[in-house]
Amino acid sequence: MLKLVLPKGSLEEATLRLFEDADLAVTRSSEVDYRASIEDPRVDDVRILRPQEIPRYVAEGLFDVGITGRDWITETGADVVALTELHYSKATARPIQVVLAVAADSPAQGVGDLPAGVRVHTEYPELTKRYFADKGIAAEVSLSYGATEAKVPDIADAVVEITETGRALRAAGLRVIETVLVSHTELIASPAAYADPKKRTAMEEIQTLLTGALEARGRVLIKLNVDQANLDAVIALLPALKSPTVSQLFGDDAYAVETVVAKSEINILIPALKQCGATGIIELPISKIVH
Repeated sequence: MLKLVLPKGSLEEATLRLFEDADLAVTRSSEVDYRASIEDPRVDDVRILRPQEIPRYVAEGLFDVGITGRDWITETGADVVALTELHYSKATARPIQVVLAVAADSPAQGVGDLPAGVRVHTEYPELTKRYFADKGIAAEVSLSYGATEAKVPDIADAVVEITETGRALRAAGLRVIETVLVSHTELIASPAAYADPKKRTAMEEIQTLLTGALEARGRVLIKLNVDQANLDAVIALLPALKSPTVSQLFGDDAYAVETVVAKSEINILIPALKQCGATGIIELPISKIVH
Protein backbone atom coordinates (compact mmCIF):
# COMPACT_ATOMS: atom_id res chain seq x y z
CA MET A 1 0.00 0.00 0.00
CA LEU A 2 2.62 2.57 1.10
CA LYS A 3 5.88 3.50 -0.57
CA LEU A 4 8.45 4.61 2.03
CA VAL A 5 11.68 6.55 1.59
CA LEU A 6 14.21 6.61 4.44
CA PRO A 7 17.32 8.79 4.83
CA LYS A 8 20.76 7.60 3.78
CA GLY A 9 23.88 8.91 5.48
CA SER A 10 24.24 10.11 9.06
CA LEU A 11 20.66 9.19 10.02
CA GLU A 12 20.62 5.84 8.24
CA GLU A 13 21.75 3.49 11.01
CA ALA A 14 19.58 5.11 13.68
CA THR A 15 16.56 5.13 11.37
CA LEU A 16 16.88 1.42 10.61
CA ARG A 17 17.26 0.69 14.33
CA LEU A 18 14.09 2.66 15.09
CA PHE A 19 12.11 0.72 12.50
CA GLU A 20 13.40 -2.55 13.93
CA ASP A 21 12.36 -1.48 17.44
CA ALA A 22 8.92 -0.64 16.03
CA ASP A 23 8.62 -4.19 14.57
CA LEU A 24 9.05 -2.78 11.08
CA ALA A 25 12.48 -4.25 10.38
CA VAL A 26 14.00 -3.09 7.09
CA THR A 27 15.62 -5.81 4.98
CA ARG A 28 18.03 -5.25 2.08
CA SER A 29 20.60 -7.33 0.24
CA SER A 30 23.57 -5.23 1.39
CA GLU A 31 24.40 -2.09 3.35
CA VAL A 32 24.84 -0.12 0.12
CA ASP A 33 21.58 -1.23 -1.49
CA TYR A 34 19.13 1.60 -2.12
CA ARG A 35 16.19 -0.80 -2.35
CA ALA A 36 14.75 -2.47 0.73
CA SER A 37 11.61 -4.10 2.04
CA ILE A 38 9.53 -4.36 5.21
CA GLU A 39 7.50 -7.49 5.91
CA ASP A 40 4.30 -5.63 6.66
CA PRO A 41 1.06 -5.58 4.63
CA ARG A 42 0.97 -1.78 4.85
CA VAL A 43 4.34 -1.34 3.11
CA ASP A 44 4.83 -2.12 -0.58
CA ASP A 45 8.24 -0.58 -1.25
CA VAL A 46 11.15 0.99 0.63
CA ARG A 47 13.99 3.12 -0.74
CA ILE A 48 16.95 4.63 1.07
CA LEU A 49 17.99 7.97 -0.44
CA ARG A 50 19.69 11.22 0.52
CA PRO A 51 17.55 13.32 2.93
CA GLN A 52 18.06 16.38 0.70
CA GLU A 53 16.01 14.70 -2.04
CA ILE A 54 13.27 13.17 0.08
CA PRO A 55 10.93 16.19 0.50
CA ARG A 56 10.66 16.74 -3.23
CA TYR A 57 10.07 13.07 -4.01
CA VAL A 58 7.36 12.82 -1.34
CA ALA A 59 5.70 16.06 -2.50
CA GLU A 60 5.62 14.76 -6.07
CA GLY A 61 3.97 11.52 -4.94
CA LEU A 62 6.88 9.26 -5.90
CA PHE A 63 6.74 8.09 -2.27
CA ASP A 64 3.87 8.21 0.19
CA VAL A 65 5.87 8.60 3.42
CA GLY A 66 9.42 9.69 4.20
CA ILE A 67 11.80 10.80 6.90
CA THR A 68 13.89 13.94 6.49
CA GLY A 69 14.80 17.19 8.24
CA ARG A 70 12.75 20.35 8.43
CA ASP A 71 15.80 22.14 6.97
CA TRP A 72 15.49 20.21 3.70
CA ILE A 73 11.72 20.59 3.62
CA THR A 74 12.18 24.34 3.87
CA GLU A 75 15.09 24.44 1.43
CA THR A 76 13.16 22.62 -1.27
CA GLY A 77 9.88 24.39 -0.52
CA ALA A 78 8.22 20.99 -0.79
CA ASP A 79 4.48 20.75 -0.18
CA VAL A 80 4.29 17.83 2.26
CA VAL A 81 2.19 16.85 5.27
CA ALA A 82 4.16 16.85 8.54
CA LEU A 83 2.99 13.82 10.52
CA THR A 84 5.26 14.05 13.57
CA GLU A 85 8.74 14.92 14.79
CA LEU A 86 11.03 11.96 15.51
CA HIS A 87 13.78 12.33 18.11
CA TYR A 88 15.45 8.95 17.81
CA SER A 89 19.23 9.29 17.75
CA LYS A 90 22.07 11.44 19.01
CA ALA A 91 21.73 13.42 15.79
CA THR A 92 17.99 13.93 16.28
CA ALA A 93 17.69 14.10 20.07
CA ARG A 94 17.82 17.86 19.88
CA PRO A 95 17.15 20.12 16.91
CA ILE A 96 19.86 21.46 14.67
CA GLN A 97 19.91 25.16 13.98
CA VAL A 98 20.49 26.78 10.63
CA VAL A 99 22.36 29.95 11.54
CA LEU A 100 23.84 33.03 9.96
CA ALA A 101 27.47 33.51 10.99
CA VAL A 102 30.13 36.11 10.28
CA ALA A 103 33.80 36.51 11.17
CA ALA A 104 34.33 36.86 14.91
CA ASP A 105 35.73 40.37 14.46
CA SER A 106 32.90 41.55 12.21
CA PRO A 107 31.02 44.60 13.54
CA ALA A 108 27.68 43.04 12.51
CA GLN A 109 25.44 42.13 15.45
CA GLY A 110 22.45 41.04 13.38
CA VAL A 111 21.34 40.46 9.82
CA GLY A 112 20.23 44.08 9.55
CA ASP A 113 23.85 45.20 9.96
CA LEU A 114 24.98 43.42 6.79
CA PRO A 115 25.44 45.61 3.72
CA ALA A 116 23.68 45.22 0.37
CA GLY A 117 25.58 42.82 -1.84
CA VAL A 118 26.89 40.79 1.11
CA ARG A 119 28.47 37.53 -0.11
CA VAL A 120 26.83 34.54 1.57
CA HIS A 121 27.85 30.92 1.01
CA THR A 122 25.64 28.05 2.12
CA GLU A 123 24.40 24.53 1.44
CA TYR A 124 20.88 26.00 1.64
CA PRO A 125 20.78 28.55 -1.20
CA GLU A 126 16.99 28.71 -1.63
CA LEU A 127 16.30 28.97 2.09
CA THR A 128 18.99 31.66 2.37
CA LYS A 129 17.68 33.68 -0.59
CA ARG A 130 14.19 33.71 0.91
CA TYR A 131 15.57 34.66 4.31
CA PHE A 132 17.49 37.69 3.00
CA ALA A 133 14.59 38.70 0.75
CA ASP A 134 12.27 38.66 3.76
CA LYS A 135 14.76 40.90 5.59
CA GLY A 136 14.92 43.29 2.62
CA ILE A 137 18.66 42.81 2.12
CA ALA A 138 20.15 42.20 -1.33
CA ALA A 139 22.62 39.35 -0.94
CA GLU A 140 24.84 37.39 -3.32
CA VAL A 141 24.01 33.83 -2.28
CA SER A 142 26.26 31.04 -3.54
CA LEU A 143 25.94 27.28 -3.14
CA SER A 144 28.68 25.74 -1.01
CA TYR A 145 29.69 22.11 -1.49
CA GLY A 146 31.29 21.81 1.93
CA ALA A 147 33.85 23.41 4.26
CA THR A 148 31.52 26.41 4.26
CA GLU A 149 32.90 27.90 7.46
CA ALA A 150 36.39 28.09 5.89
CA LYS A 151 35.26 30.58 3.24
CA VAL A 152 35.05 33.61 5.52
CA PRO A 153 36.45 36.21 5.03
CA ASP A 154 38.30 35.67 1.73
CA ILE A 155 35.54 34.06 -0.34
CA ALA A 156 32.42 34.99 1.65
CA ASP A 157 31.38 37.70 4.08
CA ALA A 158 28.94 35.41 5.88
CA VAL A 159 27.71 31.82 5.87
CA VAL A 160 24.41 30.10 6.56
CA GLU A 161 25.31 26.79 8.15
CA ILE A 162 23.92 24.11 10.45
CA THR A 163 25.07 23.75 14.04
CA GLU A 164 24.02 22.14 17.30
CA THR A 165 26.14 24.03 19.79
CA GLY A 166 28.04 26.55 17.65
CA ARG A 167 31.34 25.06 18.82
CA ALA A 168 32.63 24.20 15.34
CA LEU A 169 31.78 27.64 14.03
CA ARG A 170 33.58 29.32 16.91
CA ALA A 171 36.58 27.08 16.33
CA ALA A 172 36.62 28.30 12.71
CA GLY A 173 36.70 31.92 13.89
CA LEU A 174 33.04 32.65 13.22
CA ARG A 175 30.29 34.18 15.33
CA VAL A 176 26.57 33.41 15.05
CA ILE A 177 24.43 36.53 14.67
CA GLU A 178 21.02 35.06 13.72
CA THR A 179 19.13 31.77 13.86
CA VAL A 180 17.52 31.25 10.47
CA LEU A 181 15.67 28.00 11.21
CA VAL A 182 15.30 25.37 13.92
CA SER A 183 15.12 21.93 12.34
CA HIS A 184 13.89 18.58 13.68
CA THR A 185 13.78 15.25 11.89
CA GLU A 186 10.22 14.65 10.70
CA LEU A 187 7.96 11.92 9.38
CA ILE A 188 6.28 13.43 6.32
CA ALA A 189 3.61 12.34 3.86
CA SER A 190 2.56 13.07 0.31
CA PRO A 191 -0.58 15.26 0.29
CA ALA A 192 -2.14 13.00 -2.35
CA ALA A 193 -1.48 9.85 -0.32
CA TYR A 194 -2.61 11.51 2.90
CA ALA A 195 -5.93 12.35 1.25
CA ASP A 196 -6.54 8.63 0.61
CA PRO A 197 -8.38 7.28 3.70
CA LYS A 198 -6.81 3.82 3.51
CA LYS A 199 -3.30 5.18 3.09
CA ARG A 200 -3.83 7.73 5.84
CA THR A 201 -4.90 4.98 8.23
CA ALA A 202 -1.80 2.96 7.33
CA MET A 203 0.39 6.03 7.90
CA GLU A 204 -1.17 6.67 11.29
CA GLU A 205 -0.65 3.05 12.32
CA ILE A 206 3.02 3.16 11.33
CA GLN A 207 3.40 6.48 13.14
CA THR A 208 1.90 4.87 16.27
CA LEU A 209 4.47 2.06 16.13
CA LEU A 210 7.39 4.45 15.64
CA THR A 211 6.38 6.89 18.38
CA GLY A 212 5.50 4.00 20.71
CA ALA A 213 8.98 2.55 20.27
CA LEU A 214 10.52 5.96 20.93
CA GLU A 215 8.40 6.52 24.03
CA ALA A 216 9.60 3.21 25.46
CA ARG A 217 13.28 4.02 25.04
CA GLY A 218 15.03 4.62 28.32
CA ARG A 219 12.08 3.26 30.33
CA VAL A 220 11.41 0.00 32.15
CA LEU A 221 8.43 -1.60 33.86
CA ILE A 222 8.88 -2.27 37.54
CA LYS A 223 6.62 -4.65 39.50
CA LEU A 224 6.68 -5.33 43.23
CA ASN A 225 4.69 -6.48 46.24
CA VAL A 226 4.27 -4.48 49.42
CA ASP A 227 2.35 -4.75 52.70
CA GLN A 228 -0.46 -2.34 53.49
CA ALA A 229 1.67 -0.66 56.17
CA ASN A 230 4.41 0.25 53.68
CA LEU A 231 2.26 1.01 50.64
CA ASP A 232 2.23 4.81 50.97
CA ALA A 233 6.01 4.98 51.45
CA VAL A 234 6.61 2.82 48.36
CA ILE A 235 4.17 4.82 46.21
CA ALA A 236 5.90 8.04 47.24
CA LEU A 237 9.18 6.73 45.79
CA LEU A 238 7.78 5.85 42.37
CA PRO A 239 8.29 8.48 39.62
CA ALA A 240 5.34 7.11 37.64
CA LEU A 241 4.72 7.74 33.95
CA LYS A 242 1.15 8.34 35.10
CA SER A 243 -0.27 6.84 38.28
CA PRO A 244 1.05 3.44 39.39
CA THR A 245 -1.27 0.46 39.12
CA VAL A 246 -2.07 -0.93 42.59
CA SER A 247 -3.95 -4.24 43.05
CA GLN A 248 -4.77 -5.96 46.32
CA LEU A 249 -3.37 -9.48 46.54
CA PHE A 250 -5.94 -12.22 47.07
CA GLY A 251 -6.37 -13.34 50.67
CA ASP A 252 -3.61 -11.11 51.96
CA ASP A 253 -3.22 -7.64 53.47
CA ALA A 254 -0.73 -6.71 50.74
CA TYR A 255 -0.65 -5.15 47.28
CA ALA A 256 0.94 -5.64 43.87
CA VAL A 257 2.28 -2.42 42.39
CA GLU A 258 3.55 -1.76 38.87
CA THR A 259 4.59 1.34 36.99
CA VAL A 260 6.92 2.64 34.29
CA VAL A 261 10.09 4.45 35.35
CA ALA A 262 13.20 5.84 33.69
CA LYS A 263 15.95 3.26 33.28
CA SER A 264 18.47 5.85 34.47
CA GLU A 265 16.77 5.96 37.89
CA ILE A 266 16.45 2.24 38.50
CA ASN A 267 19.82 1.70 40.20
CA ILE A 268 18.82 4.15 42.96
CA LEU A 269 15.15 3.22 43.02
CA ILE A 270 15.33 -0.55 43.58
CA PRO A 271 17.44 -0.42 46.78
CA ALA A 272 15.24 2.39 48.11
CA LEU A 273 12.09 0.37 47.43
CA LYS A 274 13.55 -2.63 49.23
CA GLN A 275 14.41 -0.49 52.24
CA CYS A 276 10.78 0.71 52.32
CA GLY A 277 9.50 -2.85 52.53
CA ALA A 278 8.93 -3.77 48.88
CA THR A 279 9.46 -7.44 47.98
CA GLY A 280 9.40 -9.49 44.79
CA ILE A 281 10.78 -6.55 42.80
CA ILE A 282 10.94 -7.26 39.06
CA GLU A 283 12.39 -5.02 36.36
CA LEU A 284 11.14 -5.68 32.81
CA PRO A 285 12.12 -4.13 29.46
CA ILE A 286 9.46 -2.28 27.44
CA SER A 287 9.16 -2.42 23.66
CA LYS A 288 6.49 0.24 23.13
CA ILE A 289 4.39 2.74 25.04
CA VAL A 290 1.29 3.89 23.18
CA HIS A 291 -0.88 6.64 24.64
